[in-house]
Amino acid sequence: MGSTILVIVLAALALWAVNCYNSLVKLRNNRENAFANIDVQLKQRHDLVSQLVATVKGYAAHEKEVFLKVTEARTAAMNATTVNEKVVAENQLSSALQGLKISLENYPELKANQNFLQLQNELADIENKLAAVRRYFNTATRELNNAVQSFPSNIFAKMFGFKKEPMFEVSKEERAELDKAPDINFESSAPAGQAPTVPTQTPPAAPTNTTPNQQQ
Repeated sequence: MGSTILVIVLAALALWAVNCYNSLVKLRNNRENAFANIDVQLKQRHDLVSQLVATVKGYAAHEKEVFLKVTEARTAAMNATTVNEKVVAENQLSSALQGLKISLENYPELKANQNFLQLQNELADIENKLAAVRRYFNTATRELNNAVQSFPSNIFAKMFGFKKEPMFEVSKEERAELDKAPDINFESSAPAGQAPTVPTQTPPAAPTNTTPNQQQ
């Protein structure tokens, strides 16, 4: 009788362990699948970055160091293999692109270059799409990390090599740009120190009552 109970307990523990392991595997796969959607947008960004650098080099020849940082960051991002390596490399590329953006503000003549404007718009569109798929990836990562750190699944996570994974957060430069308050310019046509003139409306004239001529 006692051996039967022991067998049942061990079988229940084995089933529970298998279920925990399968749940961790599922969460890890969900994270990797979520990054696949990001990967599509990142490859398009790599192509646009190369075209953008080629376009602006003729206008900003003195920004060689900035171009070098962007090119090196792009190469590192393209050579990254694992999800975590790509997250780190793409954040470095985002920081380099933010530095390029700041440098190009000193060249207003670029605003007349239609190719540059088109590339800039396409890159902004890619960044917006990245923000959307990145939220889904971070949600999948958070679910995996919760399972890895929560008891009792954390016991099996350590046994089978599961660990807390990094989120795909925006870079410090991008966060500073997002947190920056917009410039608001309040303009008034009235002279300084004088309130704008409010047009006055003339009330309509009261209607006059006319009576027909009475016969004398």
